[in-house]
Amino acid sequence: MGKQPVRMKAVVYALSPFQQKVMPGLWKDIPGKIHHKISENWHSAVLLLAPLVGTYSYVQHYQEQEKLAHRY
Repeated sequence: MGKQPVRMKAVVYALSPFQQKVMPGLWKDIPGKIHHKISENWHSAVLLLAPLVGTYSYVQHYQEQEKLAHRY
């Protein structure tokens, strides 16, 4: 008994242009994703924001002192 070829049916997948969702997973549960990113990477956020806040507060203090020095 020899092997007989089996006929295979092709499966074609197509998306309907009316039911396509471009980026559905990107906008799901945004607050949860943000909380997860911050809670896992809080030390990176602190290391990023601390120099920025420090520099900003230093500049504000320096400008205020300069204004007061040139006042009279």
